[in-house]
Amino acid sequence: MSSDASLSTISAEQEKKAAAGNSVIAALFLTSMKLVMGFITGSLGILAEAAHSGLDLVAAIVTFLAVHVSGKPADHDHTYGHGKVENFSALIETVLLFITCAWIIYEAVQRVFFRSIEINPSLWAFLVMAVSIGIDVSRSRMLYSAARKHHSQALEADALHFSTDVWSSSVVIGGLLLVWLGKNVFPRHAALLQKSDAVAALGVAFIVLLVSYKLGKRTIDVLLDRAPDGLPQKISKAAGGIEGVMSVGPVRLRRSGPSYFVDMTVDVDRNLSFERTHAIAESVEACVQSVTPGADVVIHTDPREVERETMAKRIRAVAYRNQMSVHNISMHENKDRVYVDLHLEVDDHLSLQQAHEMATHIEKDLKEDMPEIVHVNTHIESRGTGMGNGVDVTSREQRIVEKVKQLTDEIAGASRCHNVMVQRHGDRFSVSLHCNFEKELSIIQVHDMSTRIEERLKDRIPGLDRVLVHEEPKGR
Repeated sequence: MSSDASLSTISAEQEKKAAAGNSVIAALFLTSMKLVMGFITGSLGILAEAAHSGLDLVAAIVTFLAVHVSGKPADHDHTYGHGKVENFSALIETVLLFITCAWIIYEAVQRVFFRSIEINPSLWAFLVMAVSIGIDVSRSRMLYSAARKHHSQALEADALHFSTDVWSSSVVIGGLLLVWLGKNVFPRHAALLQKSDAVAALGVAFIVLLVSYKLGKRTIDVLLDRAPDGLPQKISKAAGGIEGVMSVGPVRLRRSGPSYFVDMTVDVDRNLSFERTHAIAESVEACVQSVTPGADVVIHTDPREVERETMAKRIRAVAYRNQMSVHNISMHENKDRVYVDLHLEVDDHLSLQQAHEMATHIEKDLKEDMPEIVHVNTHIESRGTGMGNGVDVTSREQRIVEKVKQLTDEIAGASRCHNVMVQRHGDRFSVSLHCNFEKELSIIQVHDMSTRIEERLKDRIPGLDRVLVHEEPKGR
């Protein structure tokens, strides 16, 4: 990780900790203020709000601790980091919310149907709730901003608590207002309006229950590694547009705190080089991170057969997979049974036993990869990896040069052979030559003629063991 990235990570953690710490202070102040005023006025609505704020205080403390722990890097026991601590803290907050709502609903039902408690709404009660709304609005905005910036579910849960306080406090103010009207404006309906405070408390409870359900569902989804709706499909579609990707396999996605972890498989042409395959994987990784910034991405590439891939290409792919080289591949089909002839290139220093074992291995691999192949004939030949000690004797062996031109022209046509070079290797010779062929000939026809030239030169020129024919189109 670069120093800039490290500084950015440290700064993010400091901002999250500062936001969580300020929430603890705000929740402590609001809880104390509402609790005192609730006992003074006897208002269940305010006491419910005090309980709600007390819960917020506990939640804020849990969030503060969770943010501290979640910032720790991955270790031997926690290979995905400690981000789940934030999600777990949100689950704790949800459970506390449900417990508080159950108490508020029970007490409200008691006051509405079974007992009556005198409530004395005062100016101070209204001021306390107004101050509470102002603080809640300020804290929720600050927390939402930090949560979005750093993708923190713990801070988002804390922000959700403060934002619901705004609505529930408004409901309590409404209940207190109705009680005040019953005492001072509509005395005939004072008994009925006195119950409005308890009804307001029920309103607070149901608001909190609704929010708690949504928060709890999202928290459990993360803890159970449920992928966000539509995100795997979005990643799959984006990766499928990368050049070289034939298709996209399973996309596995999980979230831990603010971080996403993505594991996915892409299919690529099995004939591509390792370097090209790796480049495709890096392009897919960059694409995924553009969809989910900061994600930890693991790309697995699966080699796949290209549609309508020729059998000769498949044979070369199998050879390449075994770090071998083949040429002169020919195939014969008889009643859906395929017979293959090929030339296998091996290093000069290998013994016949070692070269034969290589041939046997590739023959077996070809049959396993393509069951339609029933037999493979392998011609073993030198790859030319040894360092020769040949001496150029072209000028001294004009007899051989003229013989090469004569025999070559008999097969290819008059004046086709040129640039003949003769080398001596001990008591043996090797010859290389250029030969012009008609442009319209197929490569198979040219290869056949070149093979005939090689065989005739070796047969007619004593001591000649190697011939290289360089084919050129006539008129070049």
